[in-house]
Amino acid sequence: MHTQSVESPPRPPAERRTSRWAGALALCSTLLLALVAVRWYPLMTVDDGIADTTHRWAVDEPGLTQAFRILTDWVWDPWTMRILIFAVAIWLVWRRAARWTALWLVATCLLATLVQQTLKALVDRPRPVWPDPVDSAHYAAYPSGHAMTATVVCGLLLWLLHRYGVRGVVWRTAVAVGALSVVGVGLTRIWLGVHWTTDVLGGWLLGAMVVALAVRAHAHWRS
Repeated sequence: MHTQSVESPPRPPAERRTSRWAGALALCSTLLLALVAVRWYPLMTVDDGIADTTHRWAVDEPGLTQAFRILTDWVWDPWTMRILIFAVAIWLVWRRAARWTALWLVATCLLATLVQQTLKALVDRPRPVWPDPVDSAHYAAYPSGHAMTATVVCGLLLWLLHRYGVRGVVWRTAVAVGALSVVGVGLTRIWLGVHWTTDVLGGWLLGAMVVALAVRAHAHWRS
């Protein structure tokens, strides 16, 4: 007896795009992680050159350096970002009764932190060392926790705003603030001499990958 095969329904274009983005970001993140882990010489040379240049600028511009320290230690600090996520989760439950979305939001943020700390322990990359440091940081360097957390938080919040139909000036302002936060926190970490450039790039890639996977998971859960 012939049995007709049953195929799963095709995924919407948005889901396919999200899956492609997640795959591309995962590939780039894995490649960069491998190069950093084996201390690939050309990449380390670029890191050293950028770090030396930006550290000289930081020493020569103490006013700007102090402003960057305030931004990175308070405004864009990972704990500030996490508190923002928890506040939005509470708002989702209180005003939207979106309990599962709130749980998804918090869980994604916690998962990103776990991935970040696990990679730091596994790679165990030393931070830049200076005879005249302008700032200090603890734990291993790769990936940048500031860059990864900012990318995850801003990416998730922008996706939520888009999902709830925010448009116009509010949307453009949110995109500008999110982009400024993600790029700005990465640049301040390099300027202050507490991260290599590839640490920040790795944080951006991993953060974007987490956002893409989380959005894909949310869409799958809703369907």
